[in-house]
Amino acid sequence: MNEGNDNQLDMEKNAVSIERQHKNEELIKRLIKTEAAIKKAEADIKNSEKQIQQIKKSKTWKQTASIRNVLHASQDPQIMDLENEVESIRHELYAAKEIINTLKLESEKLDYNHLWRMAKEKKNEGTLIAFMEDVMERKQSYDENYNHLLKAAARLFMHEKKAYKQLVYPKLLSGLKVEDIPEFMIRSGLSEEEISLKPASSYRASLNMRMREHQLLGTLPEMLLDDKKVAYRFMNRLNIRTPEVSDRTYTLEEIPEKNGIAIKPNDGAGARGVYLVYNNNDIIDIKQSKTIANWQVLRKNMERDIESGRVSNNEWFFEELILEDKDKKIPARDIKFYCFYGKVALILEIVRYPEIKHCWWTASGERIGTGKYDESLFKGKGVTNAEIEMATAISAEIPSPFIRIDFLRSDEGLVFGEFTPKPGNYDEFDIPTDKWLGDYFIEAQGRLTNDLINGKEFIHYTNLKTNVYSQD
Repeated sequence: MNEGNDNQLDMEKNAVSIERQHKNEELIKRLIKTEAAIKKAEADIKNSEKQIQQIKKSKTWKQTASIRNVLHASQDPQIMDLENEVESIRHELYAAKEIINTLKLESEKLDYNHLWRMAKEKKNEGTLIAFMEDVMERKQSYDENYNHLLKAAARLFMHEKKAYKQLVYPKLLSGLKVEDIPEFMIRSGLSEEEISLKPASSYRASLNMRMREHQLLGTLPEMLLDDKKVAYRFMNRLNIRTPEVSDRTYTLEEIPEKNGIAIKPNDGAGARGVYLVYNNNDIIDIKQSKTIANWQVLRKNMERDIESGRVSNNEWFFEELILEDKDKKIPARDIKFYCFYGKVALILEIVRYPEIKHCWWTASGERIGTGKYDESLFKGKGVTNAEIEMATAISAEIPSPFIRIDFLRSDEGLVFGEFTPKPGNYDEFDIPTDKWLGDYFIEAQGRLTNDLINGKEFIHYTNLKTNVYSQD
């Protein structure tokens, strides 16, 4: 009896909590809209006051004083009616503009900048949330109709000839999101009809689910290596060259003024906050691709990195400066291997100075486009088979379906940089590349599962993990 009362009480508490959350959301929406309206009104008032002052100083205003006095003395009803009609038309035009914007979203292929400006305008008006809710509702309805139509088309071919299915089903699969593919189409891929399920593969979807797994479990095997110092220890176990690194982190005020070092933020990414110090008067900001006069200016730049959010914390370390050509002082280029548990699929080569350039390679040595960094592609130098084999062997020692292994190209070969479990902007690959890497990801998961079932121990990783956690 008491248990039933407790359950009822919990349900009531949950209902109250949901209602309170809904009310809070509505209050926040109203607050955003009100604040935007206030800002717009203040700007309009300021602009109007400026215009009024200009008008009052004009000759026309002074010369029409007597006429204005007569008009103010007797307000014409017809003029008032016209003003009301104009105001009504203004509201109708605004409503029509909203409808046009919605129709454009549904029928036109708009570029990102256009949509960004549209969203910014809505935000400034305080109507962005309401607009997004309306768009999402329309999208959901559109997607449902779209999916129903494609599924209906698929069902019409369920009992058709194998050749017909092999033609139609891949087309329909490519138009459906993974979670929207009906079971009977998946069944066709597993039967003698041999329908390819490649459209169901997606690198971004697999990595999204991997990050959700990280949320649910609190950690993943590859996340241990996201810590650079732990990563260096792991690579030392595998006899892979790593740069000499400071044994502690510093605030920007504390970093010692040394020559021949690279200064990096403790939790940086994408070369943000990375500085190469040749000597006191020869310093390079890698991300901004510019030179810095001296240490005093460098510290000011680091301070701005923190203030702007490019670097999240005032925690820095320094490491040995790796150069591709010491005599010409050419900074090391980045070589990043996209590894899928013992297989290299993709390699990214980056030159960061004096301007940033990118080159994509397959493991077979073919230069390709991926839809990412298309505006800054160049003809890179590539990698050797031995370097690919090294990256392959390293990834096979990590119990994860995917990890990116980043190196620097020195004048003596590759030097390890860092592990990247979740590359930045991984959603920007074009669809063919996303599907291709998606197959690598799924296949790697399968091989990893089989190896674990068959007793593979991952000795280097396990020993590292034990030592790291024993020190906590």
